[in-house]
Amino acid sequence: MSVVDLARFMEDLATQSGAAILPFFRAHFGMDDKASGSGRGFDPVTEADRAAEATMRRMIRATFPTHGILGEEFGAEQTDAECVWVLDPIDGTRAFISGLPTWGTLIGLTRNGTAVRGLMHQPYLGERFLGDGGGATIRTAKGERTLRTRRTDKLADAILATTDPRLFAEGEERERFGRIESAVKMSRYGTDCYAYCMLAAGQIDLVVEAGLQPYDIVALIPIVAGAGGVITSWDGGPATGGGRVVAAGDRRLHEQALAILNP
Repeated sequence: MSVVDLARFMEDLATQSGAAILPFFRAHFGMDDKASGSGRGFDPVTEADRAAEATMRRMIRATFPTHGILGEEFGAEQTDAECVWVLDPIDGTRAFISGLPTWGTLIGLTRNGTAVRGLMHQPYLGERFLGDGGGATIRTAKGERTLRTRRTDKLADAILATTDPRLFAEGEERERFGRIESAVKMSRYGTDCYAYCMLAAGQIDLVVEAGLQPYDIVALIPIVAGAGGVITSWDGGPATGGGRVVAAGDRRLHEQALAILNP
């Protein structure tokens, strides 16, 4: 399949998963707590999550039977394959169940372990963020435009985002995030995947998170990199495995953040 056909297939995944999700948004639906009894707090999953991922898995199996799949809701299939699809049907489930539109469907593709294409779809707002590491775009009902990160070279001038500061482990991890937060101009919480997309769009300068899974981040890596940003683990390595992740719109800002996060 050509690059053009592959891009079209990713968009078909977004369209069909969005169709599965939207009937549940701001409606009454079933919900489970995946963390129930584990002491890990509240980790919700909805009928919409499962319906969307099941839809995408069926499409991938039918079109690319030799490809692997890693998804939040239904686990791993053939993840030793050259190409692996990495899926999070609703990144930002807490926002989803609260009726807030700061959630999105993440569709990523890795080749030999490297994130090569990514798409974030927000079907309620009609926004799609796409990237292949070499470029990134946003597509809306008004058309398509190129994404570029903002050049901010000082922490004191930066806008920082993270999903929830309570996700940082107590002790050194939380202390390091606190040092970053105290150095920036402004911080915002509850952003989930939208933080990375707004960084790619030049609205946010820095994203710092911990405790991520691969399906939380793989789709976002080609978008951030394609827009001119830098995204790594806290120790400067690849972010594809999740865990502790830092993304910046400016390489100089990224270096300053790493100096604090990984002294």
